[in-house]
Amino acid sequence: MSKPDCSKLHIAMFPWVAYGHFIPFLHLSNKLAQKGHKISFLLPKGVQPRLENMNHFPDLIQFFPLLLPQVDGLPPGAETASVVPMNQQKYLAFSVDQTRDQVESIFKVLKPDVVFYDFWFWIPDLARQLGISPIFYSVVCSMGMGLGLNAKKLTRETTVEEAIELPPGYPSSTVRLKAEEAPSLLFVVEDFGSGLSFDERIRVGLIESDAIAFRTYREIEGPFLDYVAQGSGKPVLLSGPCLPGTETQQLDDKWVKLLSQFEPRSVVFCAFGSQSQLQKDEFQELVLGFELCGHPFLVALKPPKGCSSVEEALPEGFQDRVKGRGLVYDDWVPQQLLLQHPSIGCFVNHCGYGTMWEFLLSDCQIVLIPELTDQILNTRLMVNELNIGVEVERDKNRQVSKESLSEAVKFVMDKDNETANMFRANHAKLKETLSNKDLQEQYINNFIQALKDLVKRKS
Repeated sequence: MSKPDCSKLHIAMFPWVAYGHFIPFLHLSNKLAQKGHKISFLLPKGVQPRLENMNHFPDLIQFFPLLLPQVDGLPPGAETASVVPMNQQKYLAFSVDQTRDQVESIFKVLKPDVVFYDFWFWIPDLARQLGISPIFYSVVCSMGMGLGLNAKKLTRETTVEEAIELPPGYPSSTVRLKAEEAPSLLFVVEDFGSGLSFDERIRVGLIESDAIAFRTYREIEGPFLDYVAQGSGKPVLLSGPCLPGTETQQLDDKWVKLLSQFEPRSVVFCAFGSQSQLQKDEFQELVLGFELCGHPFLVALKPPKGCSSVEEALPEGFQDRVKGRGLVYDDWVPQQLLLQHPSIGCFVNHCGYGTMWEFLLSDCQIVLIPELTDQILNTRLMVNELNIGVEVERDKNRQVSKESLSEAVKFVMDKDNETANMFRANHAKLKETLSNKDLQEQYINNFIQALKDLVKRKS
């Protein structure tokens, strides 16, 4: 009788330098370390203190700080995308590209079996020289990856019609961009450091990998995952969403006290993630929409551009009018725990990928206002394919009016509306499947076995 394979892997992690990438990579690291695997996590030096409290296995997960060189155009001391405007992020990417020698030195000493990466197009070449298996780990949806791999290559001459044209065999005619959203795609052809466009960085990283991994379940994105596998010719590995459990966490008393004064499922909660920052007029229109909807609400947003606090940005008389039923908050909130509170009945959000998994595991009605390309594709999947929520209508300038937001919220919160009740039933059914505790366990076990198989074939 052969002995079971008890070998433990040594895995390096090297995500793009944004918290929306660090955190999912660290969530995956925790799941792998829980199974006894060793993790070496590469990140800019100044980021480490902010992530240490999320490292649940410090004996197995070790951070390796990189010193990012100063490059022309990059604000002094900048290490993450959160402090660098989008039009300057190519300098940040170029700075991290200059750490290749540091990364090589670390890998030569550590000798990991596998390295997970996303933006660093040069990692596959370096990894192969050192006998390491390079795996592209996507922190966004497979729909966008499928389009990127199989669609015509975008250029500065690409027309709107060409930009939104679906490639042959794409699994859905509804999970797509509209013509007015095409400009959000065209930034991918701009220079993004080291003489490559954003699109070329991702494309090279995908094509040169040994496998492509996603933090998803087949139950949500199955046909799109098959399309990526077909278009890339690579194994597609699924880790599951890897969200940390909330069983041992409790909502602070201040939130419990605030929310418990309202009826069950009556409060509208709004959050747009840590990166989003609205213009002042957009911010004002949004909060006026919550006032108009008539429901109690909690809005957690950064102060809009040009404002030092949300208070100074609020419309005149707003706070007096909504006193006792509405709160606008400009600091971090425990989103995952808030979504579990029985008073929260509706969640208005941008449909970022991490947020998407959190609301899928909640009991809330869903209202979506996506901005970026991947958020738009996530939204179309939720609204058009899974039928669990609504997307707020925008005007011809892609602005959201207070009336359209209010109408969307009132629509999903109407207990007598058949369509709203269908959304609720569809969501409940999906939640039941996804919240099965054995499901994430099954996915991570299969994921680890697939990694071992890849390493074994390489050796």
